[in-house]
Parts: sequence; structure tokens; C-alpha cells
Amino acid sequence: MTPPKIVVFDLGKVLLDFDYSLALPRLAARSTQPAAAIHDYFFQSPVLIDYESGRLTRREFYKLTSQAIGYRGTLEEFGGFFADIFTEIPPMIELHAELRRRGVPTYIFSNTNDLAIEHVRRSFPFFANFDGYIYSYKVGAMKPDPAIYEALEKLTGRRGADLVYLDDRPENVAGGAVRGWRAILHKTPEKTRMALKNYRVL
Repeated sequence: MTPPKIVVFDLGKVLLDFDYSLALPRLAARSTQPAAAIHDYFFQSPVLIDYESGRLTRREFYKLTSQAIGYRGTLEEFGGFFADIFTEIPPMIELHAELRRRGVPTYIFSNTNDLAIEHVRRSFPFFANFDGYIYSYKVGAMKPDPAIYEALEKLTGRRGADLVYLDDRPENVAGGAVRGWRAILHKTPEKTRMALKNYRVL
């Protein structure tokens, strides 16, 4: 079996953990709505999906959210509250560093938004050490939409079994597998490391 040529990483719950509950009380303290209502607004309305799909700009997302929850702060303050929800997953950061030491090209492939990415760039030095990045808000499509997988293939110049892909969501993994990618459902760092060893990239 020929080893894959590149390793593609999802970001959230693979390299970085995240918890929106960290942002909710901060936003609620500057809003007329409580944290539970803000949670429902983000996850029961289309606003967050529209933002991460590129259908809303940052300012539009902020304006709609401010109107809905009675938020009284500035866009800059809002962005700080909204995006500061991430923590590193150290064994996965080290796994990525080991791939880099071995000369394996690596890519980020994420459903995300520009506020989150700006925060991650500022806060986590490892994030600079990838060969390329595909973000849903820039592509205008979210995993598992085939369009975002096509964008990754175009960026990397690789297809099928040349890619090994790590993601924590089964539907996203399936979207890669149907294209012939060697797709790994990430559950623990130990299991993912073993899968990469089986593919002979570690």
C-alpha cells in the first residue's frame, strides 16, 4: 500500500477543543437576553450556519445577533467574547508536529468563521505550520457539501488515496471517503495515531 501524500486535519475537536458555553455568559452580561436564550439563538436559528457558510459577513452576523439578543457592546468586544472558546488538544498538536518533522504536508479543512480563525491565529502558534487552509466561510460551503472537498483537492492538487483525512464527525468523514480519501473518524489521539501508523505516514 502506497502511503498517502498529505494529511488533512479538521480543526475543532481534533486539534482544538471548543466550548460555546464559555462565550454565553460573557455575551449575556452585555445583553438583554440570558445565556440560555443566546444559546438557542445560535443553534436553533440559521444565523451561525449562514455565517460559517459565507452568506453573512462578520458585520452582518454581529448586527443580526445584537438585534436578536439585545447586545450592547462593540463589534470588537463581541468578537473577543464569541471567539475565545478554544483550547489545545496537546497530543494532537504533537502528532501534527511529528508529521511536520517527517516532512509530511499538512492542511486545515474546517467549517468555521473569520472571527474564530483570527483568534486561533493570534492564540496558537502551531496554527501557522500548515501548508494550506480551507475554510467553509471562504469557500461558501460547509462539510459535507461536496464543493468544499473539491476546493481542498484543487488547493492541494491531490485526490483519492493521496489524502488521509481526520475529522470527528461521521458525516464529514463519509464525505471524504466517498471521494476515495483515506478518511479516519477521530475519536482519541491514540486511535488516530495508530491509524496514521497503519497508513505509514508516522
